[in-house]
Amino acid sequence: MNRRILHVVTNTAHFGNSAHLTGLWLSELTHAWDVFAASGYEQRIVSPKGGRVPLDPRALKWPMRDASAKAWLVDPVKMALLSSTLRPTDINPSDYDAIYFTGGHGVMWDFPDNEGLQTITRALWEKGGVISAVCHGYCGLLNTRLADGSFLVRGRKITGFSWTEERLAGVAREIPYNAEAQMKARGAIYEKALLPFMPHVVTDGQLVTGQNPFSARATAKKVVALLDGT
Repeated sequence: MNRRILHVVTNTAHFGNSAHLTGLWLSELTHAWDVFAASGYEQRIVSPKGGRVPLDPRALKWPMRDASAKAWLVDPVKMALLSSTLRPTDINPSDYDAIYFTGGHGVMWDFPDNEGLQTITRALWEKGGVISAVCHGYCGLLNTRLADGSFLVRGRKITGFSWTEERLAGVAREIPYNAEAQMKARGAIYEKALLPFMPHVVTDGQLVTGQNPFSARATAKKVVALLDGT
């Protein structure tokens, strides 16, 4: 049977109550999608509310608007996937081998406390599936607890968009929390690259995380390696 991957994307279109637009960081989806497609995996997309997914305008400009993102933007079939995403209640975790949380600052608002996403993640983890995230996507793992009540990330190595990168991106004063600090507060062993905005992937058993948008392909390739046993 083909492997099946569940991508998680945001429904949040702006920073808090401001006019600062955000949404899915498109290349974090497309880069991973390309890697999984090359391995013949089946792929689905879910969001906290289902339905339409906004795109972060910053991710649609050079250099983030690369060939992978451009190809998605001009493909009506692919774009339709972002107009009608599934809801967590539509998902049977037993149908999937891995979950992949994408980023974009919007996820900081709608990923952490979504019980449906937590239920899916917990079920996948406890059946031995791969849990993965890139950039801000790791916010989706902040509050996920296992059956024993412990945080999934406690005592595990993890990476994601760093506080240094938030400051360099000029948005540190607009975001609702410091994700790096929150991960550490939950007992996660946070790691990052020596230099900001460099590709960096951390693997701890069945948990795979990438630090920033430039880590999406490498994150997906590691997921493939784990699933295929290579």
